[in-house]
Amino acid sequence: MNAPFPPVRQPPVRENRVLRVEDAENAVKLVEQVLPFLRAGEPIKHRDHVDVPVMYLDFVIDVMHYTTRTGNPSPKGAPIRCEDLAGNINEGIENVLKELRVLGAAEFREPENCWVVPVAWKSFIVLHVRVSADGNELIPDYHLTEEVRRHGL
Repeated sequence: MNAPFPPVRQPPVRENRVLRVEDAENAVKLVEQVLPFLRAGEPIKHRDHVDVPVMYLDFVIDVMHYTTRTGNPSPKGAPIRCEDLAGNINEGIENVLKELRVLGAAEFREPENCWVVPVAWKSFIVLHVRVSADGNELIPDYHLTEEVRRHGL
């Protein structure tokens, strides 16, 4: 009898990878340089939560969770519910974007082959910005970028 789904394969192992401190530092510096140019896209309302895309040029870098009830973003891992939206979310997000700061470190994600640089608002980590393994290019969230373009947001 055939299984309904193909077996899950392990991602290929990249042998002898040398992660350089300089590349992580470059990733952090790159995010610091683009931070002033980030802007909020139109909120995307799902059935049970809301995503506010954070854009660089015409690409979504990550999503931020924000509630007009408090006027604050929520930390990563704590999405907001649709009922928390009642007002001009973009104005509040734009104010929050001005207060963001890059944390001075990066995490490496092997399956994606990229650095992830955390960005904070006060004591909350609110964004994870992906940067290429060499620390020289931002990696957009292509899936969300397509969703934003599809909805004309």
